[in-house]
Amino acid sequence: MRVNSNPKARTRAAAGLTVAALAAGATAGAGPATAQPKAAPAAPAAAECSTAYRIEQKLSTGTTWRMCWRYDGKAGLVLENISYQPKGEPKQIKVLNSARLGQIHVPYDDGKVEYDDLTGFDFAQGLMNLAPGECPGGTIKTVKVPDSWNEDPNVKGLCTTTRSRGHAYRMQGDTANKVFQAEGKDLLVYTVNQVGWYEYMTEWRFQDDGTITMNVGATGSLSWDDYDAGDGRGWPIGKGASAKATSHSHNAFWRLDFALDGSTKNKVEQYDSTVSAPTRGQRAPTTKTTRTKVTKELAGDSKAYRWWRMVSAAGKNKDGHARSYEIVPGPTTKYPGRSYTKHDLYITQYNKCELFASNNPGNCGAGAGKSVDKWVNGQALTHPVVWMNIGFHHIARDEDQQPMPVHWQGFSIAPRDVTAMNPLTPDGLGWQNGHWRPRS
Repeated sequence: MRVNSNPKARTRAAAGLTVAALAAGATAGAGPATAQPKAAPAAPAAAECSTAYRIEQKLSTGTTWRMCWRYDGKAGLVLENISYQPKGEPKQIKVLNSARLGQIHVPYDDGKVEYDDLTGFDFAQGLMNLAPGECPGGTIKTVKVPDSWNEDPNVKGLCTTTRSRGHAYRMQGDTANKVFQAEGKDLLVYTVNQVGWYEYMTEWRFQDDGTITMNVGATGSLSWDDYDAGDGRGWPIGKGASAKATSHSHNAFWRLDFALDGSTKNKVEQYDSTVSAPTRGQRAPTTKTTRTKVTKELAGDSKAYRWWRMVSAAGKNKDGHARSYEIVPGPTTKYPGRSYTKHDLYITQYNKCELFASNNPGNCGAGAGKSVDKWVNGQALTHPVVWMNIGFHHIARDEDQQPMPVHWQGFSIAPRDVTAMNPLTPDGLGWQNGHWRPRS
């Protein structure tokens, strides 16, 4: 049995944290880093930070990502001044001011305990050292952990590497012997934080097509302090009906502060489509999509045929279309037990002290509330901040021991009209923009 060296984690385990770590179905493309990184270009990065806190990577497909990093005493890894420059673009395109976790809320099905791991259980102080083999082909950076429990607060805990994600595209050309295809490449940035008996892997994937995917995975160990909630809330993981583990939820929040084209005056739009039965003379049903401009703070829910995007107020692509990023939720189980977990997405007006989705320690003024739902109070959106909630209901299984396989939950933001064409378009297809027809 693994012994947890963190004294505070032992306290949590003794309090009854008995089941596997935060878990969820992996978002598309989740997997280990394998590819070899290329050297970063010599040109100076737009990110305003010293070399030690700069991440700059040119991927083999021609895309360059640049950003700064810092380590917060509660949120852990924070990425800032994130910009994207695909091949053919003369300058960097800023995407985000900052990106980080906003909370990991863990309530148990028996109602006896719940945890806010970032603000209530020292997530950041649990940063783990990484062995070279855990960061294949990459670099492990040293992080100074604020308020560390250890005599030496310096932890080799931040991995930056690259990896292949499989096909970026494949297309049969105009002739049978011509195939256009390419393998996609990602910059992968991640840390591992121990909380109790479990280890959270916080992973950021910056794809060469401009997509950013953020995941939280969990592995580690089931607690030795097994208990049975009774009334069907536990699942047997030992011989026969012994050693039942209590089911629980993991509600992971992310906080994204957009700054498309360098401006925080982004606009929010919601799109909904309705499908109607065929009318006389039609061969198929019709689908109509409507746009709603979101001008005030929003508590939103995902549903079929609904999506949101953040639109630049400062820049357009070469076709004259406003740049934007679409929010792409991953699989989720919405937890109805707390007011702040009842919605999938919150968009709030920027406030420097609104930092965590629950158990927020910031002083936001009388009556402002300690959770993100309380901040949605009708303010006009001039500097919108996105909070994404992805939940997972974890019912333990025999295969969760020992150690527990990594489970993932997360979401993506995908470029929409950031470039005039696919940023990975091969030279031979660069002329096919708009309503093209084959060359004669």
